[in-house]
Amino acid sequence: MKITFLGTGVAIPQKDRVQSGVLMEFGENKVLFDCGGGILNRIFESGVLHTEIDTIVLSHLHLDHVADVMCLLKANWLCDKLDSVIYGPVGTQEWLERLMDIYPYMKEKVNVEVREVAAGEVFELTDGCIVQCADGIHSVPSLGCRVQYDGKVVVYSGDTEPCDCIMELAQDADLLIHECSFPLDFPMTNHATPDMLRPYLEGSGISRVYLTHLYPHMQGHEEEALEYIKEKFEGEVHIASDLMEVEL
Repeated sequence: MKITFLGTGVAIPQKDRVQSGVLMEFGENKVLFDCGGGILNRIFESGVLHTEIDTIVLSHLHLDHVADVMCLLKANWLCDKLDSVIYGPVGTQEWLERLMDIYPYMKEKVNVEVREVAAGEVFELTDGCIVQCADGIHSVPSLGCRVQYDGKVVVYSGDTEPCDCIMELAQDADLLIHECSFPLDFPMTNHATPDMLRPYLEGSGISRVYLTHLYPHMQGHEEEALEYIKEKFEGEVHIASDLMEVEL
């Protein structure tokens, strides 16, 4: 399994971080988890052909996680890739239909199957790749995903406060991709800070953690965040950056 962090930022522009998107490769199959603004170009910069991606998993429908979905669909259409599947929370079908109403010419050009999923669901994403979902704690419905493939487990938190539901998915995972939007002691709900996250990592059995979805407020506080978490967490912890690649 190969993971490429395409976008590790948020809705506020900042140098070297575009909005949310993670590419996971399962053998020959490539699946995009979230597709915020800037992700289509990051796919190009990663060396992957956008036409190789026909499956998207959306954690939630905030703009910084979905802004480039239509851009990707159109780019694929222009290169004769017409079929795709989008997984997402309840409301994804209505969201896409409304977008297609705004761009009616797209309705005739692409064939998109939407599969809405809910917490507790388990489904086969691609051959041999099993996904289990859980609710996060965010301002809109947001799903975290436990992805199992070839004996390895990766968990993607989506946008959420640290919470029991997501961390139950992450127990003994090989790799956890968890948002860490703001620095230590930053008053926050609906997102994570290092001090909110650390208690959930202690004794979790997780091997590696990558922190992503970093607001500009985190600039200059990255090492502080890592050091704080490492005081109580026995596994590896890293700050994710755009185009960073991880092999499992």
